[in-house]
Amino acid sequence: MLGVDPGLTRCGVGVVDGSPGMPLKLVTVDVIRTSPDADIATRLLGIEEGIEAVIQAVKPDAVAVERVFSQHNVRTVMGTAQAGAVAIVCAARHGLPVALHTPSEVKAAVSGNGRADKAQVTMMVTRLLRLDTPPKPADAADALALAICHVWRGGAQARLAAAAARTTSQRGTGS
Repeated sequence: MLGVDPGLTRCGVGVVDGSPGMPLKLVTVDVIRTSPDADIATRLLGIEEGIEAVIQAVKPDAVAVERVFSQHNVRTVMGTAQAGAVAIVCAARHGLPVALHTPSEVKAAVSGNGRADKAQVTMMVTRLLRLDTPPKPADAADALALAICHVWRGGAQARLAAAAARTTSQRGTGS
């Protein structure tokens, strides 16, 4: 599972292996960096190249991206949304399913508290992956938290979506 914590200056990417109820394993973690002085096209291209490299090297089963939420700084929101869209397009290019998770959903999944701070999330990611040192910077830990969240919640979400689709199709056939 590839987790992407989108951002224009720092885009966290983290891959974990595991399944619900089984121990998780760190596969790789990195932060794709772009210069704030570069134009937007160059920055988005750099993010795309970095995500492509991870997908090609690791071949994840799915991609989890942080869902952009409203912030007061519109410029930050736009950059985050653009970086997230690049991750979604990269996943689609490889036929990988994409899941979007809110920050509070991710925090609740890894720490049990949807209002956990970055230090708590980092501590839990370190503990869950049995790492000797916390992943740094926070963007790296957040990307791993997204991947962990989807490993644990993604299967249930997929089953619920499949059940809803079956119910909808049965209604359409008069069953």
